[in-house]
Amino acid sequence: MDLSKNQTPTAEVCKSPAVVPNFEWINKYQKNSKSLGVGKQVPAPLGTPLNKLSQQRKTAARKVSAFARFGFIILLGDRNETENTITTMIVKNFGSDQKTVLHIFFRRLSELTDWRGLGQLVTNTEKSLGKKENLERERGSNSGPQRFKLSSPESQGITSREDRDELVRSSSHTPSNKAQILAMPQFGLRDNLIRCELLKNEEQYTYLEDFSFFLGTYNVNGQTPKESLRPWLSCTLNPPDVYCVGFQELDLSKEAFFFNDTPKEPEWTKAVSEALHPDATYALVKLVRLVGIMLILYVKKEHAEFISDVEAESVGTGIMGRMGNKGAVAIRFRFHNSNICVVNSHLAAHIEEYERRNQDFKDICARMEFHQLDNSRPPFTIIKHDVVFWIGDLNYRISNLDVKDVKELISKKEFEALHNYDQLKRQIDEEAVFVGFVEGEINFQPTYKYDTGSDTWDTSEKCRVPAWCDRILWKGKNITQQHYQSHMALKISDHKPVSSLLVTGIKRINSETYKKTFEEIVRNIDKLENECIPSVTLSKQEFHFKDVKYMQHQAETLTLYNDGQVPCQFEFIQKPNESTYCKSWLTANPHKGFIAQGGSVDIELEVFVNHMTAPNLNSGKEQIEDILVLHLERGKDYFISVSGNYLPSCYGTSLRLLCLMREPIHDMPPGTIGKLAETLINGNDMNAENPLAIPKELWMMVDHLFRHAIKQEDIFQQPGLRSDFAEIRDCLDTGMPDSLPGSNHSVAEALLLFLDALPEPVVPYSFYQQCLDCCSNASHCEKVISMLPQCHQNVFNYLTAFLRELLKHTANNRLDVNILSTIFASLILKPPTKQDFAEKRKTQEFFYYFLNPESSTAKTSV
Repeated sequence: MDLSKNQTPTAEVCKSPAVVPNFEWINKYQKNSKSLGVGKQVPAPLGTPLNKLSQQRKTAARKVSAFARFGFIILLGDRNETENTITTMIVKNFGSDQKTVLHIFFRRLSELTDWRGLGQLVTNTEKSLGKKENLERERGSNSGPQRFKLSSPESQGITSREDRDELVRSSSHTPSNKAQILAMPQFGLRDNLIRCELLKNEEQYTYLEDFSFFLGTYNVNGQTPKESLRPWLSCTLNPPDVYCVGFQELDLSKEAFFFNDTPKEPEWTKAVSEALHPDATYALVKLVRLVGIMLILYVKKEHAEFISDVEAESVGTGIMGRMGNKGAVAIRFRFHNSNICVVNSHLAAHIEEYERRNQDFKDICARMEFHQLDNSRPPFTIIKHDVVFWIGDLNYRISNLDVKDVKELISKKEFEALHNYDQLKRQIDEEAVFVGFVEGEINFQPTYKYDTGSDTWDTSEKCRVPAWCDRILWKGKNITQQHYQSHMALKISDHKPVSSLLVTGIKRINSETYKKTFEEIVRNIDKLENECIPSVTLSKQEFHFKDVKYMQHQAETLTLYNDGQVPCQFEFIQKPNESTYCKSWLTANPHKGFIAQGGSVDIELEVFVNHMTAPNLNSGKEQIEDILVLHLERGKDYFISVSGNYLPSCYGTSLRLLCLMREPIHDMPPGTIGKLAETLINGNDMNAENPLAIPKELWMMVDHLFRHAIKQEDIFQQPGLRSDFAEIRDCLDTGMPDSLPGSNHSVAEALLLFLDALPEPVVPYSFYQQCLDCCSNASHCEKVISMLPQCHQNVFNYLTAFLRELLKHTANNRLDVNILSTIFASLILKPPTKQDFAEKRKTQEFFYYFLNPESSTAKTSV
């Protein structure tokens, strides 16, 4: 994807035909307009037709916009228009009786030190003007001015100065950053249209300036910083402008894995700050960490004022797509006028798991979102940025080549020949991953795996094949790589750190040109009258999703074409008595936006059934049916029908209901599942004929793992493939084939997902508090389990017996009682409401006893 064509989410909804003159829709209004669009307010007598009143309100709103802009002119330091001149212009619009209010405005304006106070000052002044209008109205003046809604911070949900400060706390706009304040949403300057037009005309007011970005990645294998990092971080002759430093496996302890808490964060942060280039002073912008994946962003002190909109996010791609032992952290920020995203990731391990690594990459791109200060705008995704830097232990290996041959090519420094066997290169060439990204030429030996404390290749029993696990890639224009190298001098880990220096062209704003462009846009918009009603054409209004399955995405595209004479704002709105615009299994992306005249936008309607929505669909209480209401601001509503059929699944079906089904759920006649569910509600399941002791689906997964995965390394710690899960789900729901497909890791994850999807957990919610209360008393723990409904008790005993068998093979599968109690307690013993840290500990304590019954007390060392 060409980033220059899709720089921000705004650009996505500003698609226009190839040849459309700017503001073509305004031409009809320009012929007889000679002023700046700020005319004298005319009183509206009672009984004035609604269309005339609407036009007068529009005129009044333009005056408020003009009033705010005059404040901008003064605050920006443009002294060509004197206070008297501006006063004359405003008095002309608001009336001579408002001079007192205006004098107060100018006095307070002169006291402002930065732009943040301007919004409140304008708001207060507008309120003062509004009070006089109210007074005139109370006096019963039939010819007085009609009330109009002021475009103030209050009208946009910003109720106080403190609230506004909170909205911009991640930014560092300063008076030297003046140009950016003109597009801030607080001032109601028809944000979306202005943003879109500014984006179209960006080249008119920006220019490129080169800045150097130092990117570094280091898998430290849980070690502490025993040596200086300066050979790595200060390897450049000149100090970089920006540092982006990423770590993986910062802490391998169980405390870090399960509770995301580690003392090593400050240790490594201190080591980094002490190793930055000595010829410059740096400011810490942001630090983000997910378990052992950490990313730190520094900039030269002189650049700090030009960094804004800083946000950090993380995505776990470990087991069940949640655990943070694998995944990514990212920081996005605005540097001058360029949006930049830095991603640090640690992808799935093991040489054969390249498809899982591909899936991790796609999951990170799909799930990583950065919310904007203006909530009306869609969130940023990774690829929506002008520049993306991607660093980390990507874990792609060298394959189809014997370890002896690999080492021989390394000794001859034939890196180009060796690179042909690199999995990442092959996956990029096949466009399976990192499409559009660039990696520099590799002229250094593989960075993994070494004996810790040396430059010697792995001499352990596994004797791993050397690989370029640690990589740096980028996406964007005007980027030149100055170096790409490893740093052999650092020996504390089994990896070597890698660095790259990228000189990047950053868009800077010419304030004067920006202001002229902005004011020209606003002048043109001010000429738009309220005559034209927006309208769109929909590509289709009926959507049908066939054979929807549990956790399987289905999507169709709705295209909106703006065939009206004006730009339009669209939004999917709530129906009466409903809290959201759509059912919880449906989403529209984007659900609101802006379309330029003649432009179009693609909206993805996606159906996805998860553990929250599956129970009612399985039982037939709910169907795949919904009506979406698409509303155009100042226009009409459009109704879109969404329908489909859902294939019931054992995922999201209760244990008691599954025990009543001897046939696969797909073989159940229509309506039978609903009748069985009613039987359970009425308490008549005790009369059911020969219910199963445990669900057959659960037995199939546990039996498979018992026979094939009892000694599997990292079982229940390494995630499986999504494609495998789909096949496993279909096998369980149809009863075919007899043996489960997919890898052992995929079956293990399918079991965890099954437990997570239960509407009522193995230990029902009504027993949750009792379990917490008796977690330190072994006999009381057993007593609570003996009180569970029979099928729940059977499942609990069956699972714990299986887990105890796993623990007999810890030398092979690398499991221990703490790992299993942490993973399974969170699924088997769920809280009815949000769980705090203390409760989480108690659930692990409770479950710990059943995995280690020889212990006299049920206390865990986690």
